[in-house]
Amino acid sequence: MGFFDRFSKGKNETLDKGLEKTKESFFSKITRAVAGKSKVDDDLLDELEEVLVSSDVGVDTTLKIIERIEERVARDKYVTTDELTTILRDEIALLLTENNSDDLSDFSLPEGKKPYVIMVVGVNGVGKTTTIGKLAHQFKKKGLSVYLGAADTFRAAAVEQLDIWGKRVGVPVVKQKMGSDPASVAFDAVSSAKAHDADVVIIDTAGRLHNKINLMNELTKIKQVMSRIIPDAPHEVLLILDGSTGQNAFEQAKHFTAATEVTALAITKLDGTAKGGVVIGISDQFRIPVKYIGLGEGVEDLQVFRRKEFVDSLFGE
Repeated sequence: MGFFDRFSKGKNETLDKGLEKTKESFFSKITRAVAGKSKVDDDLLDELEEVLVSSDVGVDTTLKIIERIEERVARDKYVTTDELTTILRDEIALLLTENNSDDLSDFSLPEGKKPYVIMVVGVNGVGKTTTIGKLAHQFKKKGLSVYLGAADTFRAAAVEQLDIWGKRVGVPVVKQKMGSDPASVAFDAVSSAKAHDADVVIIDTAGRLHNKINLMNELTKIKQVMSRIIPDAPHEVLLILDGSTGQNAFEQAKHFTAATEVTALAITKLDGTAKGGVVIGISDQFRIPVKYIGLGEGVEDLQVFRRKEFVDSLFGE
């Protein structure tokens, strides 16, 4: 039985396909590392460390995984290379469960918060507006009424793109002219959603990182004006990260978690990239739940992130 033959196809075919390049790259590197070796020793662990870092898991998370594997090897005295993948899988699965969050079963919302206000943040180009459109589609499919707020008023293209998505999925978009005060747009959107008894309102924001002080002030102001209408709004601050950028996604997460209180993550563009390991590192390092993952351009290609399912797909069931 060959190395790859031990891993069967998972049940989530979209996820399997989306992680295909990551899986191929990851396992080809591990295969080269274990070639000709029968047991796990220090040299092999050094090579495994390189594999994880080069797979965009991140240095700190990689060192944590290697340390745990070293403890297992020391405890069990003799660990074969065949056992290594099982141990690696166990430790990655454990890391993903340690950020104190529960997996969502579907695109559901907490009860008792209506409208549920989601403020979306992230740099330009990560798929922020597209993710908002797909999220609105999924909520609408569940029978929920959705409003969108085009508060990225610094780019005409952002307002236009959100408007296009609104028409595409059949939800109203609250907007003002380019250059308007983003907080004013957010205020109007939340007010309209509340007046029409909507279930959820999603607010798009500008993704500029060149001046973190301005970014922080702007996001704080948007949150403050929304809370005048709904005292505990926003209920969720969703950071969108582009998984295909690897370590750059870590840097963006650092900037935005410093600028505002991020409560959930969506990692996009995992299809077509070998850098899916970034999901593991970001989940571990920031202790913020990964809520959604993007696996393609289609309107249905945004999925709820389920940790066990992710690991099953990465390693095979």
